[in-house]
Amino acid sequence: MAKNERIKSEEVFREDYERISKKNKAKPEYFKNAVMAFLVGGTICTLGQLIKNIIIGWGTPEQDAALITTIVLVFLGSSLTAFGIYDMIGRHAGAGSIVPITGFANSIVSCAVDFKTEGPVFGLGAKMFTIAGPVIVYATVSSWIFGLIYYLWGVIF
Repeated sequence: MAKNERIKSEEVFREDYERISKKNKAKPEYFKNAVMAFLVGGTICTLGQLIKNIIIGWGTPEQDAALITTIVLVFLGSSLTAFGIYDMIGRHAGAGSIVPITGFANSIVSCAVDFKTEGPVFGLGAKMFTIAGPVIVYATVSSWIFGLIYYLWGVIF
């Protein structure tokens, strides 16, 4: 086969591939995805508010109740991830399950569960922060910078 014929056949193959892949590409359902994210994220936030209201009803100060609520939501997100339930919720909810603090717990625990066969140090300990590590570093550095700006603003003005 001559070089020109080979190039032409590769071009035809590429065009056919692009045509077939465009035809069979899944079409995203934007409206359905947005509604599901809103409903699931709203449900998680409503659950958090309900937990906070119950804790305040027990006589806990509001600031302490907010802290306890965060701990309970992280525990629930971690537990649901460990049992494989949170991933099923996430398949349907998308960002509605990722954005609340339960999604952060899910990102840490899912990495730990995936690598538990590698042992407690190199599996659970090291891989646990694969996804969450950059978030923690960014949050720590940015809060330090904003705290410094806030402090300097108070000193200067």
